Amino acid sequence: MKYSIWLSAIFFCSHSGWGQDNNNDSLIRIISKSEENTNKVTLLLKLSKNYLNDDPDKTISYAKEAADLATKIKFKDGKALALKDIGLGYYLKGEYLETLDYWEKSLTAFELNNDSANIARLLSNIGAVYFNNGDDSKALEYHLKSLRVAEKIMDTLRIVTAMNNIGVVYMNKTATHEKAMQYFLKAVPLSEILGDKADIGTATVNLGELYFTSGNYERALYYFEKSLAAYKNSENNNYSNSENITYSLNSIGKLYTSKGNYKLAQKYHEEAFDIAKKLSARQDMVISLLGLAKMYMLQKNYSNALTSYKQAENIAKEIDAGYELKNTYEGLAHVYSKLSDFSNAYKYQSLLTGIKDTLYNVESDKKMLGLQFDFEIQKKEGQITILQKDKDLQELEIKREKLAKYASLAGFGMILVIAFILYRNYRSKVKVNKILDQQNAEIQHLILNILPYEVAEELKKDGSATPKYYESVSVLFTDFVGFTKIADTLSPQEVVAELNDCFIAFDEIIESHNLEKIKTIGDSYMCAGGIPRKDGGDELHAENIMHAALEIQQYMQIKNEMRRGSGSTPWDLRIGIHTGPVVAGVVGKNKYAYDIWGSTVNIASRMESNGHPGQINISASVYNLVKEKYHCTHRGKIFAKNVGEIDMYFVKEKQQGNSENPPSIYLTDLVDLEVKA
Repeated sequence: MKYSIWLSAIFFCSHSGWGQDNNNDSLIRIISKSEENTNKVTLLLKLSKNYLNDDPDKTISYAKEAADLATKIKFKDGKALALKDIGLGYYLKGEYLETLDYWEKSLTAFELNNDSANIARLLSNIGAVYFNNGDDSKALEYHLKSLRVAEKIMDTLRIVTAMNNIGVVYMNKTATHEKAMQYFLKAVPLSEILGDKADIGTATVNLGELYFTSGNYERALYYFEKSLAAYKNSENNNYSNSENITYSLNSIGKLYTSKGNYKLAQKYHEEAFDIAKKLSARQDMVISLLGLAKMYMLQKNYSNALTSYKQAENIAKEIDAGYELKNTYEGLAHVYSKLSDFSNAYKYQSLLTGIKDTLYNVESDKKMLGLQFDFEIQKKEGQITILQKDKDLQELEIKREKLAKYASLAGFGMILVIAFILYRNYRSKVKVNKILDQQNAEIQHLILNILPYEVAEELKKDGSATPKYYESVSVLFTDFVGFTKIADTLSPQEVVAELNDCFIAFDEIIESHNLEKIKTIGDSYMCAGGIPRKDGGDELHAENIMHAALEIQQYMQIKNEMRRGSGSTPWDLRIGIHTGPVVAGVVGKNKYAYDIWGSTVNIASRMESNGHPGQINISASVYNLVKEKYHCTHRGKIFAKNVGEIDMYFVKEKQQGNSENPPSIYLTDLVDLEVKA
């Protein structure tokens, strides 16, 4: 069956035919008259793109000419783009090793030019190559790098692209479906902000597939229908001219079949078939027919099922669609068995066995190609190492010849012996130093996981850390409502796993907002802003901690939506924040712990315990610092020991016009070659 998820759909502007040839001839005449300057490089690059569809070899040839000229005239941007286009030509030829070689060179050139947008694109492109070769781990590594660059420059389109691609990689394995769902759920609202209907359609149809696989038909139908509407609008309401629409229609059809609503299932499958037939999209026609056949089989309408399967068989044979033929043969064997036509049932069972063997061999070939791809990369790296060694040996030989001119035979021999001993000792020292550096780095990493950098440096320098008084610090507490009751329904492993997921997410959020984690106490989480660095003043650390609180709130909303979707109990969270003076320092001797004390900590805890599930409850001191940027609702007073009555406020939403940081999400493109999920 044709998947409704893709990673590397290729989009570029080029046309074939008489008009294209005339355009290329005109460009060649212009280039022949052009001087050796940036205009000629630009024209060569344009000419290379014009041959993408028809002749990738010419694309490579013209792009190489552009790269040589750009190097000669020191046109850095032109060289980077030319290297990218050379890689694109090799990508279209399926020569992935050469593709990687030129795209990595292009990436280096864009990094030297500080061109962040193209850096994000090239990282995404390289991720697509690894995905196509079955290396999900490497693909994920590059797509995540692309996401980080896109977020840094706040390029929302590239963020959405990377998000969708990461979701598709996670969608490859059932164990990571929840992660895939998180990325698609983030990609959808950003796509809506951009108004990119095609991206909305992609993310939502993938979400629908995930919910359908988990058996949550209600949520699956919601996203399938949202995808259908998006694809429809993306074609300027020309509903019948988009092949993408057939994915959504067939998905809705199979869902209604699973629910037993055969009338609606037939309607959607037939509509998908009509659109596919109009567009001559024969693989989509087969998928629609298979959906109809399965629906007829469940109704025991074997005559109509046989007709649909036979139609599907004829088209699948024409286009050599192996997986669709396997499903067709399986269906025909079944329907002939139901019709007591055992001769034909045996015939198609034999065909099914044969095509299964063929598909198995195809999958084996793909795995072998992936292994060969890895081998070629390692071989290439080995060749580079050998060349470097040859170069080192040549330099050593030159030095030896110079020494021979100025030393006697005996002296030369002694020098060699001494040089050997020194070299051996040097190598030994280098090896020991590397081990010591590595151990020191590991120790530093462990210390920084426990203590703030400034405190760790003070301990390292003086052997102790002096407690410090801070005039203004923002303190945040979180706590899960009814945690003990929820924990009683889960195994210890499930409780720890769920808490770990949440606290890791909280760690990442507060780190991104320059806050300091203090500790966790059971299911409670505590962090602070404005320590140990007093940078930015009261208003800045209060705003930082508000940003973090809202992101934690959003994370739990998404987490709980998925838990409800899978039939699990949601984990409701209370959040409380207060700003005031604290004392901070290190406690303990054998196991260090960085902690804070004072009434501010107690009041922040009271803000949390007197809040409501899903709400952020802040004190008056926090409200006075952030009220210009957030809508808040006064909810009364609370008495605090040694302080008196304190006003409390619920944070409702951020005021319009104050959004410095866009949400974190993402999507991929291959520059001229767009890689979309």
